[in-house]
Amino acid sequence: MARTYDPFREMDRWFSDVARTPASAAMPMDLFRDGDVFVARIDLPGVDPASIDVDVDDRTLTVRAQRNVETTEEQKWLVRERPAGTFARQLTLGYGVALDQIAAEYRDGVLSLRIPVAEEAKPRKISVSHSGVTTQIEGSVEG
Repeated sequence: MARTYDPFREMDRWFSDVARTPASAAMPMDLFRDGDVFVARIDLPGVDPASIDVDVDDRTLTVRAQRNVETTEEQKWLVRERPAGTFARQLTLGYGVALDQIAAEYRDGVLSLRIPVAEEAKPRKISVSHSGVTTQIEGSVEG
């Protein structure tokens, strides 16, 4: 089977590799739902916990953190792959979460955010009322 060459696909792949945002590379994240809570775990190794800032503005949750490089004049870098500086990551939150109950914890280089589902967004059973006469049929069904 012959494969067709698609130059646009190759260019798109190349540009996505080149344009990869430093924030997502410096702040990789796992996001999942555990029952009535969304959990985001963001890797922030080497970050001073005092530099971590989490805020919500309207429906946008922003995480900022600072990773500093300790360097001296005598150091001569051979390889420097760990990103340094200030990093930010944003999540757009839906209307079904309780913004006032978001909790954050930083432990072992991982920032964990717990974002609960709002009470009004949780599924619930609706009872059906009816009016009228209830008729019961008597008898047996033979099978």
